Amino acid sequence: MNSLLEIKNLKKNYVTPKEEIKAIDNINLTIYPNEIVTLVGTSGCGKSSLLSILADIEKPSAGSFYFNKKDITIGYMLQNDALLPWLSILDNALLGLKIKKKLTEDNISYVKKLLTDYHLDEFMDKFPKELSGGMRQRVALIRTLALKPDILLLDEPFSALDYQSRLSISDDVYNIIRKEKITTIMVSHDIAEAISMSDKVIVLSKRPCHIKKIYNIDLTNKRNPIENRKAKEFASYYDQIWKDLDYVN
Repeated sequence: MNSLLEIKNLKKNYVTPKEEIKAIDNINLTIYPNEIVTLVGTSGCGKSSLLSILADIEKPSAGSFYFNKKDITIGYMLQNDALLPWLSILDNALLGLKIKKKLTEDNISYVKKLLTDYHLDEFMDKFPKELSGGMRQRVALIRTLALKPDILLLDEPFSALDYQSRLSISDDVYNIIRKEKITTIMVSHDIAEAISMSDKVIVLSKRPCHIKKIYNIDLTNKRNPIENRKAKEFASYYDQIWKDLDYVN
């Protein structure tokens, strides 16, 4: 299978008045179509910086990355749902299309279909404050999917939710990503979340971050994040990744 994304010898340094800080050191990674890949590592190790580079928000200090597809569309979903409180749910979901000047009838119909498919059709005229945290996250994801991205970048998308909501919405997001067949790179500090949602888990070192280990997640009867946690291989993956993370040293 041909890869979708190639990252080669990627480095990122930040310069302050006092020093130069190495954030990312020599990352090499290949991402394939329809994969869900999760980056795990300690806080401040450079996970979010890597996503920002892939989203072209920041520039690498050295190395390169390239997509094996012309005119690629990237969807980037931040930790906060960032819904505008004065806009309806429908208008929030359409906001990215409006900014990109792609507010066609076909695209509006597609967004309404997504809202309907994922049980938000009754809330199109409501406002963000009237929705639960999990529902707002679904709206934020649909706003990102409205652009029909080839690759989806998720930066700790469930971090603001309580445990029960995290389980529920991670299940929803996983099912949406699988159904829409979108290649996804996610950042998470939650090992269980990473294993249950991913095809591949990338363990990053402390800053300056480099790849310590790559796990290809192979669970028996893989279905959805909640059920995947019950797989017999789950505990073994968890223990191995826990030991690989720098905060146990």
